[in-house]
Amino acid sequence: MRDFLNKIYQNHALVYKIFLFISTTILIVYLFPKGVYFKFDVQKGKVWQYENLYAPFDFAVQKTEKEIQDNQIEIKANKHLYFVADDEVVESVISKYDKQAKIVFSDSLINDKLRVQLINKGKSFLHTIYKTGVVSDKIVKHKIITIRKGNKAFDIASDKLILISDVENEIVSFFNQEMYSKYIPEYKTLLNSVIRINITFDNEYTSKSLKKELDNISTTQGKISTGELIISKGNNVDGERYSVLKSLKDEYNTQLLSDANYYWLILGYIILVSLVLIMLLLFLKKYRINIYENNNKVTFIFFNILFMVFLVTLTIKYNSNYIIAVPLIVLPIVIKAFFDARLGLITHVLTVLLLGFIVPDSFEFVFLQIITGIVTILTVSELYKRANLFISIGQITLIYMLAYFAFFIIQEGSIKNIKGIYFALFALNGVLALLSQYLILIYEKVFGLVSDVSLLELSNTNSKLLRELNEKAPGTFQHSMQVANLAEASANEIGANAMLVRTGALYHDIGKMLNPMYFTENQATNVNPHNELSPKDSAQVIINHIIEGIELAKKNGLPERIIDFIRTHHGTSLVYYFYKQQEIQFPDDFSEADFRYPGPIPFSKETAILMMADASEAASKSLKEPTAQSIDNLIDKVINGQMNNGQFMNSNITFQEIQLIKKVIKSKLKSIYHLRVEYPE
Repeated sequence: MRDFLNKIYQNHALVYKIFLFISTTILIVYLFPKGVYFKFDVQKGKVWQYENLYAPFDFAVQKTEKEIQDNQIEIKANKHLYFVADDEVVESVISKYDKQAKIVFSDSLINDKLRVQLINKGKSFLHTIYKTGVVSDKIVKHKIITIRKGNKAFDIASDKLILISDVENEIVSFFNQEMYSKYIPEYKTLLNSVIRINITFDNEYTSKSLKKELDNISTTQGKISTGELIISKGNNVDGERYSVLKSLKDEYNTQLLSDANYYWLILGYIILVSLVLIMLLLFLKKYRINIYENNNKVTFIFFNILFMVFLVTLTIKYNSNYIIAVPLIVLPIVIKAFFDARLGLITHVLTVLLLGFIVPDSFEFVFLQIITGIVTILTVSELYKRANLFISIGQITLIYMLAYFAFFIIQEGSIKNIKGIYFALFALNGVLALLSQYLILIYEKVFGLVSDVSLLELSNTNSKLLRELNEKAPGTFQHSMQVANLAEASANEIGANAMLVRTGALYHDIGKMLNPMYFTENQATNVNPHNELSPKDSAQVIINHIIEGIELAKKNGLPERIIDFIRTHHGTSLVYYFYKQQEIQFPDDFSEADFRYPGPIPFSKETAILMMADASEAASKSLKEPTAQSIDNLIDKVINGQMNNGQFMNSNITFQEIQLIKKVIKSKLKSIYHLRVEYPE
C-alpha cells in the first residue's frame, strides 16, 4: 500500500490530469441533451446525396414556425367575441322612463287616454331595442357574437344590436306614424336622457377563450407511415420534403429511449467527448509542453470548454433559436489573452465540433463558429487597448451577419422572409463578447494567470517595485529600461509577445536592489566591494540576485510568467569574470558548479529574447570605443556563445529568428552609441 501511495505521490501531476479528464468528460456528457442522433445532414435547398430514405417508424409532420404563426394570426383575427348583458340596466332605464314620461307628457292639452298611449308607446320602444341590446359604437359588424346573461348564453349577429349612436335614427323610424310623429322631439329628449348601454364587452372571457384556441393549435400537418418513401436520391430538399425530413430529425432527437439504448447512447457520447479532450491534451503535450506540465493552466482551459458547453446546452433547453446569441468567441479571446493564438484556435475548433452534435442545424452552426473563431484570432490583439477589442468585435459581428445572410439566401432563394431578429441576436452576441475583458480580470484572480491588460499595469514604471528599484539601484533600473527596449523591438520583429517580454525585462534584475553596490552599473565611485571578497564569494553574490529576485517577486505578488524571466535570464551560464579570477588565483580550490547560475535555461521565445538582450546590453558597456564593427562583433560573440552553450535548446526559437534578433539589437545599440557632431566652443 505504501509503495502504491508513493507512486501516486510521485506521479501526482499525471493523476490529477486523469481525474480532470474524467470529471470534465462526465460533466459534459451530463450536460448534453439525451436523444438519438439523426445521421443525415438536412440542409434546405441542397440536393439529397444519400440513398432513398424510407420512414423507419410512424411520425407526424411538424408545422414550421411560420405556419404556426400564421395560424395564430388567423385565430386572433377571427377570435370569438363575448359580451355581457346587464338586466339591471334595463330595469333602471324603464323605471326612470316611467317617472320622466309623466312629466314630459303632462301638458293639459293631452287627454288622459292619449297620455297613456304616448307613454306606453315609448315603453314599447324601450322593450324593442333592449330585446337585443344596446352597445357602444366600438363593435365588429357582420360577425356572430356570444352574449352571456346570467348563467345563459346565446349567439347573435352583431348587426342586430343597437349602437348607442343610432338611437335617434331608431326613434325617428319607430315613431314615424301619423299619431306619434308630431311628438318625435319629445321622444328624442326623453329617450336619449334615459337610454343606457346594457351590452358590454367581456374582455376577460374573450381572452380566456382566445388563449384556449391558441393552446389547441395543432403543431402537425399530417402523418408519415412506416416504410413510406420520404425522399429519393437526387431530389432537392425543399418545401414539403424539408418539412418531413425536419420532422423525422426532431422525432429522432426527442424520442424516448429504452434503458439499453440509453446506455449505448451515453457510451457514444463519452467516446466522442473523450476523443476531443484527448486531442487537446496531445496538442498541449507536443506543442505546449510548459502549459501541459502546469495543471493550473490545463484546468483553466478545461474549465473554459466546460463553461461554453454549459452556456450552449442551457440555451438549447430554454430556446434553441437563441444559440447564436451565445458569445462562443469569448473562448478564443480568453485563451489567446493568456496563452497564444494557435492554442486559442485549436481549443475553439474542438469545442465547436463537440457542440455540433447537440445543436440544431449543426453544419451552419459549425461553419459560423469556426469562421468567426478564425476572424477572432486574426483580429483580436493588444487587449490592453480597449479600442482594438471594440473594432474586432464589430468585425466579428459583421462576419456573423454576412454568413447568416448567405445561408438564408442559399436555402430560401430570396430575402423576402429574412428575420431581423437574428441580426439583433448577432449584435447581442457582440455586446456579450465585450464582457470578455471583465472575465479575463476574474480569471487572473482565480487562476493566478496574467494577461496583456495586467502586463500593461505591471510595466508602469511608477509601480511600487520599479520605483523602489530606481531609488535603490538607479544603474540597474536604467539597464533594465535599455534591455526592455531592445527585447520589445526584437519580439516585434519575430512576432513574439512584445508586452510580455518588455514587462519581464523591467523586473528581471530586481534582486540586485538588495545589494546594489556589488553590481558595476550602480558603482558611482571607484569603490568596488568585490575587492574585499574572494572570486568564489563574489560569484555567489552575483548568482544570489536570481534567487533573491524570485523571492522578492513572490513577496510582491508578481505573476509566475514574469518570475520566469527572473529565473531564466542567465540560464545555466557561468559568472565568467570571477570564474577566470578563481582559476588564476586559486587553481587548487576550483569547482565550476560554484560559478554557474542555477537556471533553468529559457523555455520560450520571450525568455530567450531577454537573455540575448540582457547579455548584449551589459557587454556593450565594456566597449571603450563603440564602433559599428565592434558592436557587430560583440553581439555575434555574445549570442553565438549562448547558442554554443545550449541555452536556447528548450526555447522553440529558430536560427532565422535568432539572426533577426541579432540584427535588431545591433541596430538599436548603434543608435544608442552613435556620436553626435562636436559643437564649437
